[in-house]
Amino acid sequence: MTPVSRYAASSRLLHWLMSALVLLVVIPAGIWIAFFEPADEAFKMRLYNIHESFGVLIFVLVLIRIVNRRLNPPPPLPLDMPAWMRFVAHANHIGLYVLLVLMPIIGFLATNAWGFPLSVFNVLPIPSPVGKDEALAKVLSFLHFCGAIAIGLLILGHLAGVVHHTFIRRDGLLRRML
Repeated sequence: MTPVSRYAASSRLLHWLMSALVLLVVIPAGIWIAFFEPADEAFKMRLYNIHESFGVLIFVLVLIRIVNRRLNPPPPLPLDMPAWMRFVAHANHIGLYVLLVLMPIIGFLATNAWGFPLSVFNVLPIPSPVGKDEALAKVLSFLHFCGAIAIGLLILGHLAGVVHHTFIRRDGLLRRML
């Protein structure tokens, strides 16, 4: 096993906090909304608010995480890691960051275009930058759905990399984030 250095404690905390929020709250709520829309209107609105509010929280956390990454660069990858693998890992991380920024923005704009204002956790109202526009809402909702598929695939790719490095290469890379 190659010795590896770890990410800064702040980086590890942000990684695991965001992972938990995305995997345990935002994605399940989004799937529930998209494929199992509740008949009870009040419950449906609560579910949307949970999904949207945690989306706003993720947006803020990813911005903090980007600044944190600049202040605390990630530790180097193992020297024996092939160039193609480095490229794939880098592309996956960039893709995740881009989508973690874009998805809340697109979702927020879609919500506004459908004619619904956003109040984060029903406490903090966020002004609507766009008015009700059903045609725009359909486009933004489609983009949000496509982004959800893309982020799901990137997460699966990220997890596949974790499995590969842990059980096949056995290079200790996972310890960097623990």
